[in-house]
Amino acid sequence: MKGLKPMGNLEKMHTGDLYLPDDPVIEKDQQRYLDRLYDYNHTRPSDRTQKQAILHELFAEIGTNCYVETPFHANFGGHHVHFGHHVHFGHHVYANFNLTLVDDTHIYVGDHTMIGPNVTIATAGHPITPDLRAKNYQYNMPVHIGKNCWLGAGVIVLPGITIGNNVVIGAGSIVTKDLPANVVAVGNPCHVLRSVSEHDREFYFKDRQIDPALFEA
Repeated sequence: MKGLKPMGNLEKMHTGDLYLPDDPVIEKDQQRYLDRLYDYNHTRPSDRTQKQAILHELFAEIGTNCYVETPFHANFGGHHVHFGHHVHFGHHVYANFNLTLVDDTHIYVGDHTMIGPNVTIATAGHPITPDLRAKNYQYNMPVHIGKNCWLGAGVIVLPGITIGNNVVIGAGSIVTKDLPANVVAVGNPCHVLRSVSEHDREFYFKDRQIDPALFEA
C-alpha cells in the first residue's frame, strides 16, 4: 500500500520472505547472543543455577525443569527458540549433547519432549537458483514440535516442518514433511512406520515388558 514503509531485513527474518542475513543490524544482534552462548557452553556442568540463568537470557521462552547439555550450538544462541528468543521450549524439555538449532526464525518445542544427541533443527533455507545464493539471500520457515515427542540421535528436521504430539522419530531420520500425532516415524526421507499402539503400553524394548504399576506411579 502507498505510504507503507518497506520491511527491512530484520523484519523479513520471520515472514518467510527472502532477505540478506549479513545486514549489520542482524549481525550485531546475533553476535550478542553468540557471546552469551559461549558463556553457556563454558559454564561448569555442576553450576546448574548459572546455566539455567543463561538459558533464560538466551531463549524466547523456556519452561520449568528444562536442560540442554553442552556443547549446544545455535545461530542466535537459541534466541528464536521457544526454548531462545527465537526458540520456545515448553516444560521438562531435555536436549542431549550437540544440539544444533539453526534458529534464524522461531522453533517451538512442546512439554516433555526429549531430543537425542547430534540433532539438528533448521529454519533457514536458500534459493535453489545460484544467482540469488551468490548474493547471499536467505529465507526462514518456523518449526513446530509437539508435546511428549522423542527425537532420536542424529535426527535432522528441515525448515517449515510441523511434528504432532507424542511422535517418536528414529535415529538418523531426516524429516522433510510434516508428521501427524501419535506415530513412530523413521528413515530418509522420514516416513510414518506405524501408529503408537497398545503394544507400546506393554513392551518398552523388544520383549522387555513394562511393569503396569509404573502407569500408576
